[in-house]
Amino acid sequence: MNAPVQDVAVLILPGWQGSDAQHWQSRWEALYGYQRVQQHDWQHPRSGDWQVQLEEAVLRQTLPVVLVAHSLGCLLAARWAGHSRHAARVRAALLVAPPDTETIENRHLLPGWQPIPRAALPFASLVVASNDDPYCSLARARAIASDWGSQWQELPTCGHINSASGLGDWAAGHALLQGLIARTTEH
Repeated sequence: MNAPVQDVAVLILPGWQGSDAQHWQSRWEALYGYQRVQQHDWQHPRSGDWQVQLEEAVLRQTLPVVLVAHSLGCLLAARWAGHSRHAARVRAALLVAPPDTETIENRHLLPGWQPIPRAALPFASLVVASNDDPYCSLARARAIASDWGSQWQELPTCGHINSASGLGDWAAGHALLQGLIARTTEH
């Protein structure tokens, strides 16, 4: 089992409907003590409200922040970074399975989450996506990662990289997080 990361505050950003108990994000909270950014409404996510919750969570931290986002949490991180005056408090972000909220199939599910932010993120980031994610094609995920200036990691046949993917504690994902953090502190 990987050790928890040190000298940073890790904030967990679940996506639409939150992350259930079997989701790797929830398991990382239990294993490593990472803090979930709570939202008022997981079922009907409002972009502005979610950004306020993230802003408040970042401002409560005394250590540099690392974001661990899944699905809609990835778009939250990008939207927040484009508007917050406190984005410099974030050292890095692990962005897993960003959804394509601009497709016809997904647009109606998450009103208010279009367009997808395309500006480069002001912190180091790694986008992880699967080649069979039903909510975002690999080509779109790669384009989003490129626009954000993120590093890229493809996972084969892991779907939406959620509970249904059967990743358990997802030790390999935690190793990616540890590597990302290590690279941001090597300067």
